[in-house]
Amino acid sequence: MAKKIVHNILLVPVDFTSFSEEALVFASGLAKCMSAQLLVLHVIHDPAESPGFYARKHKKKKYLQSLEEAAEEMMQEFLEKMRQAFPGNEPIQKATPLLVVGTPVTRIVEIAETKQASMIILGSQGRTGLSNLLLGSKAAQVVQLSTIPVTVVKTPKMK
Repeated sequence: MAKKIVHNILLVPVDFTSFSEEALVFASGLAKCMSAQLLVLHVIHDPAESPGFYARKHKKKKYLQSLEEAAEEMMQEFLEKMRQAFPGNEPIQKATPLLVVGTPVTRIVEIAETKQASMIILGSQGRTGLSNLLLGSKAAQVVQLSTIPVTVVKTPKMK
């Protein structure tokens, strides 16, 4: 009987914020310990639910980009920033980007299943109480829906 090769994949959903940066750094430490690969996911909001273009400033000029183009550029900038900030961190240097379209919570869980991820690691603003109830928490929803372990990296509030 052939031995099944298991590849450890840690899925790190990002929205390009400092919370995502903290989650990626945390995930890189786990990846190193587990000999795992980092899969950095960004979910592009479904164009049916939002406008089809982002207005972005680039070198003092404003221009329109499709959601996909803007997300791809933002992912490249995010990973480049992280790679420059952590030059000796092999998991971050070798992280694989993935862009998908859809509703963030459901797509995160779907991608984790289809890619056979070992764990989902995501950042959180750490909202509690009424603001969490009114706004909802994507992190909490992922925890509820996921069939694999989820680690939520909370970032301390800025004073």
